[in-house]
Amino acid sequence: MNAVQAVVLGVLQGLTEFLPVSSTAHLRVFPAFLGWEDPGAAFTAVTQLGTTVAVLIYFRRDLRRILVTWARSLRDPSKRSSLDARLGWYIGLGTIPIGMFGLAFKDQIEHEARNLTLIGSALIVVGLVLLLAERTGTRERSLDAMTRRDAAVIGLAQATALVPGVSRSGATISAGLFRGLERPAAARYSFLLSVPAIVLSGLLELSDIGAGDGPGPAATALATVVAFAVGYAAIAWLLRFLATHSTGVFVAYRIFLGALVLALAWTDVIS
Repeated sequence: MNAVQAVVLGVLQGLTEFLPVSSTAHLRVFPAFLGWEDPGAAFTAVTQLGTTVAVLIYFRRDLRRILVTWARSLRDPSKRSSLDARLGWYIGLGTIPIGMFGLAFKDQIEHEARNLTLIGSALIVVGLVLLLAERTGTRERSLDAMTRRDAAVIGLAQATALVPGVSRSGATISAGLFRGLERPAAARYSFLLSVPAIVLSGLLELSDIGAGDGPGPAATALATVVAFAVGYAAIAWLLRFLATHSTGVFVAYRIFLGALVLALAWTDVIS
C-alpha cells in the first residue's frame, strides 16, 4: 500500500465509521472498485483506533465525568442513580456481546465474512432496518431515560456489526430508535459505546499489521492519523445533522451501494 492509497482509505474510515453506512464495507468495497488489494481485517481494526481517539477527544468531558461518577458510585450507593453512573454500567453491559462474539468468530470475521455478496446484502438489509426504525420509533426519550434493557438491546445490535456491511453505528442507532430514543441521544450513546469495542479490537489486531502481504506499519499509521482527523469532523457534523434531519439519506445510499456491489460482484467485475 502506497501513501496515496493509505490517505484515501484513511479518509474513508474517518467518514464512514460514525455515519450509519459501514466503514468495514467501504474499506473492502472501494479498494475492489479501484483494483487495489483488500487491506484486510487487521488494517480495518487498527485504523478504527484513529476514529476512537477522535471520540475520546470529542467526548472527553463526558467520558471523564462518566468514569469518575461510575467509580464513585461503587463506594457511594447514592450516586448510582445518576445518569453518568448508569452510563458507565450501560457501556460495560453493551460491550459484552460484541466482545464475546468477536472472540468466538474471529477467524470467520477476518476471512469468510469479507465476501462481497455478503457485504452488499448486509448494506441493503440494514438500510431497510434503519428505514423501519425511522418509521416506527417514537423518538420521545432522551439519554437520561435509558434503561438496562435499552443497553442490552443496543449492545446486541452492536455485535451484529461484526459482519462487514452492517455498520456499528447503523445497528446501534437503529436499535436506539426502535427503543424510542431521540436521534441525537441514540447517536451520542452509539459513539460512547464504540470506545471499548473498537479499542479492544484494534489492540487485538495490532500484532497482525505488517504480517504476510498486508499493509505495512507506515501505511497503516498514516491511514490511522487521517482517519482521526476526518472522524473528528464527522462526529460533529453527524450530531448536528441528526438534530434536524432523518437518516433517510443514509438509507438511500446504503441501498444504492449494496445493489451496485451485488451487481458488480455477480458479473465478476469486482472480486
